Amino acid sequence: MNEGLINYKKIWILFKKEIRFFFFSPIAYIFICVFLIFAGWVFFSQLFLFNQAEMRAFFEILPFFLAFIIPAVTMGQFSEEFSVGSYEMISTTSISLLDIILGKFFAACAFLIIAIIPTFIFPISIAFLGELDFGPVLCGYIGSFLLIGAFAAIGIFSSSLTRNQIVSLIVSIAICVPLTFIVFMEQYLPPFFSDIINNLSAAARFGNIAKGVIDWRDVLYFLSVIVIALYSTKLVLERKK
Repeated sequence: MNEGLINYKKIWILFKKEIRFFFFSPIAYIFICVFLIFAGWVFFSQLFLFNQAEMRAFFEILPFFLAFIIPAVTMGQFSEEFSVGSYEMISTTSISLLDIILGKFFAACAFLIIAIIPTFIFPISIAFLGELDFGPVLCGYIGSFLLIGAFAAIGIFSSSLTRNQIVSLIVSIAICVPLTFIVFMEQYLPPFFSDIINNLSAAARFGNIAKGVIDWRDVLYFLSVIVIALYSTKLVLERKK
């Protein structure tokens, strides 16, 4: 099969296989539970301790937490299959590398988005307690989905580099964390570098969207990260093949 062609039926089959893997993975559930507990603590502490019925604190902390959670969830995407030998079986079939990568990518994104759905209770609670500006909340969740896609693609790329899941986790964190935390360097650098940091920072791009304004440049940033990471994964797998 031509590697450049996309077979949606095969992607769907791989997607179902991978999503089952996530739902039967205790490690994924552990990290998602940690995320939901932490997110709930951030939101309800603002609500009850500081009497602030808003989503701003939740969206401000979200990129920094996902920078650690998503690498942990995606670290076994290819690494585990390399270690048990199942990837060799898949790669020798008529399924293209692109189909395999996209199947894993969509499954990872779907699982992570499903994991975020319980946080919808936060804006619902605000709506019952007082007035809620739905615009920034909707944009915040759209930004969250874009951020999930970018970090999931990076996690898949890192997993394609090695059969060791811990190494995959470390590599993924080493990419996602600087992309997120680099925003804190802005105050220590000259104005010229400030613009560069804002352009590179995933947290800054996400923050722009979470304010309620969806700029095509911010969307393009996340889509570019996704495409570059997935294409790099394809190059790595081609060399292994």
